[in-house]
Amino acid sequence: MNFLRLLEGLRTPFFDHVFQYFTYFGEETLFMIIAMAFFWCINKKTGYFLLYISFFGNIINSFLKLIFLVPRPWVLDPNFTIVESARSAATGYSFPSGHTQNAAGLFLGIARARGELWIRIVCVAITLLVAFSRMYLGVHTPADVITSLGVALLLVLIAYPLFYRAWNNSKWFIPLIGVMLACGAALILFIELVPMPSNAIIQFSLDCAESSYKMVGCALGLTLVLWVEPKYIRFSEKAVWWAQILKVVLGLVIVIAIRMLLKEPLLALFGGHNTGNLVRYFLMVVVGGAVWPLTFRFWGNLGHKKEQAA
Repeated sequence: MNFLRLLEGLRTPFFDHVFQYFTYFGEETLFMIIAMAFFWCINKKTGYFLLYISFFGNIINSFLKLIFLVPRPWVLDPNFTIVESARSAATGYSFPSGHTQNAAGLFLGIARARGELWIRIVCVAITLLVAFSRMYLGVHTPADVITSLGVALLLVLIAYPLFYRAWNNSKWFIPLIGVMLACGAALILFIELVPMPSNAIIQFSLDCAESSYKMVGCALGLTLVLWVEPKYIRFSEKAVWWAQILKVVLGLVIVIAIRMLLKEPLLALFGGHNTGNLVRYFLMVVVGGAVWPLTFRFWGNLGHKKEQAA
């Protein structure tokens, strides 16, 4: 807390806005835009890798939150103030940082997969700025962000060579996916079977449970996509630039529509249980990974026809 109090004393309205901007790089929507753009348009293998380490990393993150039950800094010290614009996105427990986990999984994954030095420098810089922004805004401690950085870095270093080996020999996907699903299943069992401790903060626990079911749904969706797409779809990322833009924009509209429009119906269907969130995020990944790519031949052919006509 001493470091956070130091930052609290250095805050200015200008830097409040600056670091609120950088913290957006750790949010779910921006992750979806960048990860799906890689998957659909740039490099499918890298896209799969980014989705894997992000989903797996967030499962680990949720598990740690529910095990350690560390309150947010303003709960630990009622006299400590945060930048209020960051409060709405600061749900669940403090340790480890979910925003940092999202950013580190995505941008360190890109840095590992890409060979260009400038890309690696930019990705590492964004990761560190997101981590610092969470402390500057007062919603996480150094221990929170360092742990998330460590989990993401460890996943990237271990999973990268295994993932690309699996791309050439699909048998390697069995342990990779198996470990992720086993952790996801353990997380759900922990939520459902282990009584909530007396020191738990109910709203924080509920927020973490919701996030946990979402990430397990994503992991299940990715598992199905990894089985179906390489065997039966095998889409090409290539298309002319304007078709790429349409692919990303329309695909994201569909995926985000599923996220927004199916929330209440699915929760009602499952009696308010988080299984509805699991199904919703499962559908988002399956539609984005296996259904929407069925249209990619159309987008690719449009570009070829234009070139031939010219």
